Amino acid sequence: MNIKKYLLVCIVIMISSAMFSQQGKQKRADTLFNKFSFVKAAEVYRELIENRYNVDYATRKLADCYALLRDPRNAARYYKKVVTQEKVPIEYYYSYAQALRGNKDYKESEIWLQRFKDSGGVVNANDFSKDANFITSIFNAKQQYFLDRVRFNSKFSDFGAFEFKGKVYFTSARDEGLAVKRLYGWNEQPFLDVYVTEVGSKKNVDHTAKIKGDVNSIYHDGPVTITKDGRTMYFSRNNYKDQIEVKDKKGLTNMKIYRATLRDSIWTDIEDLSINGDEFSTQHAALNIDDTKLYFASDRPGGFGGSDIWVVNIYPDGSLQDLHNVGNVVNTEGAEGFPFINNEGTLFFSSDGHVGLGLLDIFGTIKGENDEIVDVINLGIPVNSNKDDFSFTMNPNGITGYFASNRPGGRGDDDIYAYHRVPTLHVEGVVTDAINTKPIPNSIITLFDDKDNQIAYMETDENGFYQINIDRNKDYKIVASQKKYIDDYRKFTSKNIQTELTTIHANLLLNPVPNVIKLAELNTIYFDFNKFNIRKDAALELDKIVDLMQNQYPEMVIRIESHTDSRGKLSYNDKLSIDRANSTYAYLISKGIDPARITAHEGFGERRLTNGCEDGAKCEEEEHQLNRRTQFIVVKME
Repeated sequence: MNIKKYLLVCIVIMISSAMFSQQGKQKRADTLFNKFSFVKAAEVYRELIENRYNVDYATRKLADCYALLRDPRNAARYYKKVVTQEKVPIEYYYSYAQALRGNKDYKESEIWLQRFKDSGGVVNANDFSKDANFITSIFNAKQQYFLDRVRFNSKFSDFGAFEFKGKVYFTSARDEGLAVKRLYGWNEQPFLDVYVTEVGSKKNVDHTAKIKGDVNSIYHDGPVTITKDGRTMYFSRNNYKDQIEVKDKKGLTNMKIYRATLRDSIWTDIEDLSINGDEFSTQHAALNIDDTKLYFASDRPGGFGGSDIWVVNIYPDGSLQDLHNVGNVVNTEGAEGFPFINNEGTLFFSSDGHVGLGLLDIFGTIKGENDEIVDVINLGIPVNSNKDDFSFTMNPNGITGYFASNRPGGRGDDDIYAYHRVPTLHVEGVVTDAINTKPIPNSIITLFDDKDNQIAYMETDENGFYQINIDRNKDYKIVASQKKYIDDYRKFTSKNIQTELTTIHANLLLNPVPNVIKLAELNTIYFDFNKFNIRKDAALELDKIVDLMQNQYPEMVIRIESHTDSRGKLSYNDKLSIDRANSTYAYLISKGIDPARITAHEGFGERRLTNGCEDGAKCEEEEHQLNRRTQFIVVKME
């Protein structure tokens, strides 16, 4: 081989080696991404970009990494490059809009949202203004949950805290202080039992705090939930009979949900439920607000993969019927468990199948207009971490509760964390026409802080509705604008309001611009052919105007303009229209309207037709009728 061929072969080998190296990096980055290891994936995607390998793809994935890491600043930085790529999927327009909104760049965000729509993209029905999922989504959501100290954790596994009537029931493997300990072979910890302590107690919780009765066994027991009357407990337990574990076909011991009854302060009369089976697990019981539905986790046949959330109706006689899966909005091919229903009927659960911060994350659900679950949201930091976060519960006040996590910094294995919640606060309202009380769609809503800095900008929907997230403990001014109306504004404050309050209402009323806007179309009155007398239907409309001027807008001033159709001579129609204006004027005066509040009552004959029914045109009587009318022009509102 001569030297040229040798060098050429070496170059080819070097290029091939480098190419294979970059391909391997991309595969590794994709694997990390698919495992939700977004920090490490981002590092490798950045290396691919630096090495100029498949740059467009790597940039898209890097932007997605930052989005999923709740970093809208860097996400927007890379999405800005992505949206300039040729044939980029239009979903990236939406992702860019979200990132911009996370940076409070509302105007630019709306531009890219509109581009997404114009390209055929479908956005949730109410866009960003009422999209609950987006409001509490991964971008720059205001922190709602704040952690509080829990004094009853141990060095073992503690989870499933459930507060009921001043006491906290929880599950723990802390079975210390006993001469003989039984250890669970999986993790060499004692088996789980159910404990109870007073809320806020500073006393050490040891084996003496186990609940009294027959709930705790020689195997795993817990977590629990209790009916509102305090008489019935549902709890998880290993499947066993006659003190011996029952194995399935794979040699595994599954979980079941049992029911216990409180008698003389002791939990007894343990009952195996009809929803259980030996070949699958049924666990993590949760009750809805009126104790008519039992939610639970199970890997029974008919699910979507792993374990799913299921629900069954509880009948007055205690029987369980109408078992069904809650659906694929909640359930995935991964594992879902630890359901909980708060007093508002919201389902919370843990999952490793939805995109999250780590392993198991805690999610809440969003309901549609028909009370069906339409989406899920990640509760975010600090509830979720890069470890397992689960067994979320919320107290009836909707503000405090508990969850468990094996994150670093705890006392033991799984630890219980208490939280207090400061719910997202928003201002919302409807923009209405002051004349006809109809909602005004596409009104411009601008929110200012106490220094008149603009902090939000949006349009009302088709119902005149708007909704904007705001901070607590601040003063605001909100302004509604529409080109055919006079601006209206309201000043309001979010200072010193109850934590439970989530909504401040600020409706806005827009008056028509003077000398330009006609009253609503329903207030136009019509006349019979060649007549100027006030018909019964016209009298009804005139009475509405009288009420408007006397009772709603005592300062309003109008003028009257009357018209004819095109039939007849021009001069005759001029006189006929003046007669119509005069009869309209006379009717209003007879009802008590001050003549000074009607600046003019004029006739315009056939000079201002509303359609194409000029002389000689073939028009139906209904079309001519539209021209035989009197209209009212607002000169002054107040």
